[in-house]
Amino acid sequence: MNRDLTEGNIRSLIWRFTLPLLGSMLFQQLYNIADSLVAGKFIGSDALAAVGNSYEITLIYIAFAFGSNMGSSVVVSQYFGAGKRKEMKTAITTTFIATAVLALFLTVLGIAFTDVLLEAINTPPELMEMSAEYLDIYIYGVIFLFFYNISTGIFTAMGDSRTPFLFLAFSSTANIAMDIFFVTVLGMGVDGVAWATFICQGVSSILAVSALVKRMRKTGESKEKAPLFSFRILKQIVIIAVPSILQQSFVSVGNILIQSVVNSFGAAVMAGYAAAIKLNNMIITSVTTIGNGISSFGAQNFGAGRIDRVKKGRKEGLILAGVFAIASSVIFITLGRYLLLLFMNGSEIAALSEGMDFLFIVAPFYIIVTFKIITDSVLRAAGDMTPFMVATFSDLILRVVLAFIFSSFLGSTGIWLSWPIGWAVGTLISIAFYRSGHWEKRKVIS
Repeated sequence: MNRDLTEGNIRSLIWRFTLPLLGSMLFQQLYNIADSLVAGKFIGSDALAAVGNSYEITLIYIAFAFGSNMGSSVVVSQYFGAGKRKEMKTAITTTFIATAVLALFLTVLGIAFTDVLLEAINTPPELMEMSAEYLDIYIYGVIFLFFYNISTGIFTAMGDSRTPFLFLAFSSTANIAMDIFFVTVLGMGVDGVAWATFICQGVSSILAVSALVKRMRKTGESKEKAPLFSFRILKQIVIIAVPSILQQSFVSVGNILIQSVVNSFGAAVMAGYAAAIKLNNMIITSVTTIGNGISSFGAQNFGAGRIDRVKKGRKEGLILAGVFAIASSVIFITLGRYLLLLFMNGSEIAALSEGMDFLFIVAPFYIIVTFKIITDSVLRAAGDMTPFMVATFSDLILRVVLAFIFSSFLGSTGIWLSWPIGWAVGTLISIAFYRSGHWEKRKVIS
């Protein structure tokens, strides 16, 4: 059900609202991890490396889907908080129309340039066929990726975090089962895990869009029928979405550049990194999901003119995300070896060692990046996108540059060291922009 986040106890609202989001994200990560887990365990380390290698390119598509999600959810949240139901409905239909065009364009572009992208990141010849096979199938399902993210983002914008959780619980569980079935029973290889993702993502997308249509029919109608498309509202969405897409895309490009450095060290380092980065991304995406919840909370309250609640929401978000980040750091440092073994066999000593080095260096700094992510979520809720982009680009550029420099004399360890330094700089910049108070003076959409 829809939930008004502008009234009620802030701590209780945020915990009840964000915990289902966090559960949804964990299922989403389980969904993503399943491909690597099954590939590494049941096919081999080359398959694990190929899926991990392709994953860095799929992040570009995820960046566009996430940016579209954020653009629509912030606008929908502000309209919802301001009680403007007609504009809210138009924002939703406008988003779907624009997203369909964007997704189809990216699908055609991706299929045409799969090999070029894989060659650009120095994919080893022995992994090229498997990487291309996985990537092609994934790209065919991009439209499902976009529509699913848009639907769940809109549910969240209206204060409903339970529905996305239920969809992801179903789809991730089904994806794991299908991965194993296609690979172990049907004897398929990397194409099996790719098709499992395609099918489950497609079904989840159709169910999510259907549920959203049903929900909107129950939402209170205004006296005047809401138009299906509005260039004015599209502009409002684009103002939020484009910086988010650019931010996520540059992060993806940065990750691809880092992947190219990783690839230069061979299959063992690639496999270790593929496993470790999956675990790392689970934590970062978890904190980002909490941040998305704070964005929805903040946007509704910003739309209602409740700046005091936006600030208090940030504090509660920092507490929730901080506890999660610290617990994750402890788990990775103490149990990292056993978690990595979920993706590979114990005999793959070199790959396991690389994965452990990554976790030991990066995990202690999760609390630092948590401050950046939660602070960014408040800036984004207010539509203040410039500081958000500056902080993220500073972090990313520094990480990429340092990865190239450090790896030249420290080997793969130098790549891992670039993460905490980039995070620290980006966090300082985000906090400085937040404390400037410029975001508080932003105008609410009309």
